[in-house]
Amino acid sequence: MNGDTLQDPAPEDSSAFAFPVLESPSTPPPVVQYPGPTTRQWVLSAVLFLATVASTTLAGGILFSFTFVSILLAHEMGHFLACRYYGMACTPPYFLPLPITFAGTLGAFIKIKSPFYSRKSLFDVGVAGPLAGFVFVVPALIVGVANSELVPRGRTPGISFGEPLLFRWIGSAVLGYSPATQDMLAHPIAIGAWFGLLATCLNLLPIWQLDGGHVAYAILGRERQRRLSLAGTTALILVSFVGWPIPSYLLFGLLILGFGLRYRFYHPPTIIDDEDIGRVRRTLAIVALIILVISFTPVPVTYVGF
Repeated sequence: MNGDTLQDPAPEDSSAFAFPVLESPSTPPPVVQYPGPTTRQWVLSAVLFLATVASTTLAGGILFSFTFVSILLAHEMGHFLACRYYGMACTPPYFLPLPITFAGTLGAFIKIKSPFYSRKSLFDVGVAGPLAGFVFVVPALIVGVANSELVPRGRTPGISFGEPLLFRWIGSAVLGYSPATQDMLAHPIAIGAWFGLLATCLNLLPIWQLDGGHVAYAILGRERQRRLSLAGTTALILVSFVGWPIPSYLLFGLLILGFGLRYRFYHPPTIIDDEDIGRVRRTLAIVALIILVISFTPVPVTYVGF
């Protein structure tokens, strides 16, 4: 699981947010420039990063680790640089090493410690991570698939990974891959890119404080984004059972449900909350939606023989 930009959420009473919301201010408040991360935060970030490199290397090898960690780092640095562009207070990327998982990590996140000034800044911070990560995913997939091997279908017992549309398109273009008659023995770089693609699509879901939730709030506003979050969380939990007896998204969906219900799925507001984000950002939102569609797979992991 890849963490996203976690902003200090609103209190349980959604009518009283932690930061003031100015619907139509006659004089916009000044933009506050917050200091960057402390040395102590950077040291902690570096330690967690190195631990994650070690845990992902144990999980899948050096090439897998390099690929996956690079995608996660690009994703989180996209968020971080966008936050600093707007002078927001945030931590550096914090990685979450966990050697007992398939990937050796639960992803990474930054924690935002100041309010979003406007919907434009919320949108930019939210979309910057997935777009930056996706820029790294595509060439990694091409290189990884090019070094993979095709075998007749049904001769690869064990763990099988679902194939998003993008994965199949690249497989077909690069190797002539035909899923109906062939299996792909994926190269470690391809597997690392696959996990990066999974992290990207999960974060683009338009749910609460995921990256897609930030984008949805910037476009739709508070109430419609809240309803979309509830619908999206419900859909994710239901989709999990498509892959029974391995409901891959269930734990992730239940975690989002638990945290979201605590705050009634209200996204923290921006200070200037009636701003239109403009045509360019709406176009980028469509690009992000396309990335979500071509990156998502209903059944990410199965075991051959089940």
